Amino acid sequence: MRHGLVAVALATALTTALAGCGGSSDAGSVSAAGSSPDASAPASLAPAGPPAGATACTSQAPVAQAAGTTDLSKKPQIEIPDGPPPCNLVISDIVKGTGAEATSGQQITVKYVGVTYPDGKEFDASWGRDDFTFPLGAGQVIAGWDQGFAGMKVGGRRQLVIPPDLGYGPEGSGPIPPNATLVFVVDLVKVG
Repeated sequence: MRHGLVAVALATALTTALAGCGGSSDAGSVSAAGSSPDASAPASLAPAGPPAGATACTSQAPVAQAAGTTDLSKKPQIEIPDGPPPCNLVISDIVKGTGAEATSGQQITVKYVGVTYPDGKEFDASWGRDDFTFPLGAGQVIAGWDQGFAGMKVGGRRQLVIPPDLGYGPEGSGPIPPNATLVFVVDLVKVG
């Protein structure tokens, strides 16, 4: 009997730890690693929902839109739709580049604007200062960037909607609150 209670407690703890968002990815999105609730699991083992402080998310959420985004010489303005944020990383090409493709291990140079979901409050932008350079896939930026820039071509503009687990998580960072979903509009300026 005691082993059964321990097993149930461990299963509940594991299920709760893995709770959050996940599931199938929609067209134009990349699914982050995670688990989705198992409809066949007993109610006592069902995930309790997002971690404390996190907002509920959905795999069917509308994607933010960036206004005036096809003119790469201008800083884009990001508009956040009503409703919960998506659970998974959502990658949307606004302008498809025609230059070199960004792959893991390469130095890439980018321009970006970042806002929080759902309030659309800008927390950072490279516009008006030097472009940002980093090695793609080396873990020197948030996981949503390492995944979101992969396959992008120079001259392109992309929107990345990044869930907390691929951003700054429960700790947050500076003006970014804990468990924040982030929306970036990014331009790939240079590869190598």
